[in-house]
Amino acid sequence: VVSSLPPQKYYPPDFDPAKIPKLKLPKDRQYVVRLMAPFNMRCKTCGEYIYKGKKFNARKETVQNEAYLGLPIFRFYIKCTRCLAEITFKTDPENTDYTMEHGATRNFQAEKLLEEEEKRLQKEREEEELNNPMKVLENRTKDSKLEMEVLENLQELKELNQRQANVDFEAMLKQYKEYEEEQRRREQE
Repeated sequence: VVSSLPPQKYYPPDFDPAKIPKLKLPKDRQYVVRLMAPFNMRCKTCGEYIYKGKKFNARKETVQNEAYLGLPIFRFYIKCTRCLAEITFKTDPENTDYTMEHGATRNFQAEKLLEEEEKRLQKEREEEELNNPMKVLENRTKDSKLEMEVLENLQELKELNQRQANVDFEAMLKQYKEYEEEQRRREQE
């Protein structure tokens, strides 16, 4: 007969769980984790390309004295697939990304650089507008002109599409059938 009850444990009457010694672990303890490369990178020592999504067994540690809004920042250590050089990168919760520390260079950052440039230009514009009320007016007129141009271009595209959309497929099919019948008549004659 198999019992469905869990195995019984005996706790003596003088048992006190508070007396069990706690395991003291160091703050900078490293864990081994399995992760994928978060971006394309190139090893500095051998020039090997490591593509985004390549799996690694990495060592993970919490970066001491660094946090962003209470979120811990983690550092990962991986080894190059060809020369076994150590590559490290950290989490960057501020930009919801990762930052390269050393051992490799990050590839294809064009999109990120473009975003940063856009943010910088937007900031400059806002600062300029704060100091100069005429600049606010100029920027508004520029924006409205640009919007009008975009709307005009869109209207032109819509008109072009409507001209092309006026094709009568039924009439084309009817004409084709008539042509086929005429061909058959000629063959029969």
